[in-house]
Amino acid sequence: MKPFFVKDAVRAVGGRFFGDPAALDARVDSVTSDSRLANPGALFVAFRGARVDGHDFIADCLRKGAVACISEREPAGPGEQPCIVVDSSLKAIGALAAWHRSRFDIPVVGITGSVGKTTTKEMIAAVLEQRYNTHRTDKNFNNELGVPWTLLRLDDANQVSVVEMGISGFGEMRRLTAMVRPSIAVFTVIGESHLEFLGDREGVLRAKSEIFEGMDASGLAVLNGDDDLLKDCRPNLRRATYGLGPDNDIRAEDVRVDVPESGYGDSRVRFTVRHPGGAFEVAIPGYVAGPLVYAALAAAAVGLELGLTGEQIAAGISNYRTVGDRARVLQFSGVTVISDCYNANPNSVKAALDALAGMSGRRVCVLGDMLELGAQAEALHRGVGEYAAEKGIDLTIGCGPLARHIAEGAKRAGGESLYFADKAALLDGIGGIIRPGDCVLVKASHSMAFEEIVEWLKNRA
Repeated sequence: MKPFFVKDAVRAVGGRFFGDPAALDARVDSVTSDSRLANPGALFVAFRGARVDGHDFIADCLRKGAVACISEREPAGPGEQPCIVVDSSLKAIGALAAWHRSRFDIPVVGITGSVGKTTTKEMIAAVLEQRYNTHRTDKNFNNELGVPWTLLRLDDANQVSVVEMGISGFGEMRRLTAMVRPSIAVFTVIGESHLEFLGDREGVLRAKSEIFEGMDASGLAVLNGDDDLLKDCRPNLRRATYGLGPDNDIRAEDVRVDVPESGYGDSRVRFTVRHPGGAFEVAIPGYVAGPLVYAALAAAAVGLELGLTGEQIAAGISNYRTVGDRARVLQFSGVTVISDCYNANPNSVKAALDALAGMSGRRVCVLGDMLELGAQAEALHRGVGEYAAEKGIDLTIGCGPLARHIAEGAKRAGGESLYFADKAALLDGIGGIIRPGDCVLVKASHSMAFEEIVEWLKNRA
């Protein structure tokens, strides 16, 4: 992090300062809300959590060497000073991050969409690292709390920043954009996510398009031109589209998956990137072609905008590695597992089913609840089950209250299906279901913790 002074923080957040005025000139080397990390030089931000109140740790943090704290309450005594008092710690950290971002005159890539944000972020960062010192969102810290922590890590060594921006309601993107101030906005796909708050896909597009309001007129919108809503999106910015369709500015041709004798875990997705200035070949480590191809095309569009050559872009794409439990291909004693347990919505599940359908052996999907789908939840779960059957998946297993409709949809569409009410019942029965030679997709919303199923399959091997 590029250091600043306590007095800078006071001005940035508009807070009231309590303590010795000499502390205003103390240097801030880090910002944290974790009292365990409140080391000398830290600015500690106190949040009220559901189980823990950070305000209870202020005095301890200052004793450990934190130079000041940001608090929603006035200090109880000298032991809780120096202190910057604000109405909302969340708004304060956002204001501080926005101010810190303003200290850097570098290209900033903001990434949004319903599916594939983290994959696209990692792919873009891998490409840009071929030429630039690249700052990026850690893990998936993409909301109104995560984005500030991302921005506060910026330092003078960084030449470009790649920031993931996730929302669930109207107005959130506007607030994130005020912090991030992207010069390039990348949209992955407009899907059926957060419908409980956004209503329908058109609502999703309206909410995410708030990003354009905070961009300079010279900015660039990089849009998935194969998406039926994004292809007609015309922001008051320069525009570049990517996809498989022939009308896209950057498109993929001759997509294929090479699976070596060693198995799917060592597979490569290969294709040609065609753009207005020429073409080049790429190879991505992985098997799930669809999401990886789109992420690579978005990365190519950003790389071309920022002056990278085709060779540099191809080298970056070949360096891509998946993050966490996102479409990891694992092999346990003859069973191939696609572990995709981080998140799920109808679009991402269907993309994963497309990948599973192209695998050899008996294809089995273990699918759990997809959350935040509102009134359409039952119908959308049922539609996923129908899609699995239509793709020729040999066995669809639903697990969870909403996943019952996945199993019902698969059965209704002529497929074989099973249903388990919860993970305990599933783990008790799956041992007699999965057998060597099977390819098994495991996917659900993150809170379902389906990584426990993958771990069970691993231990069973």
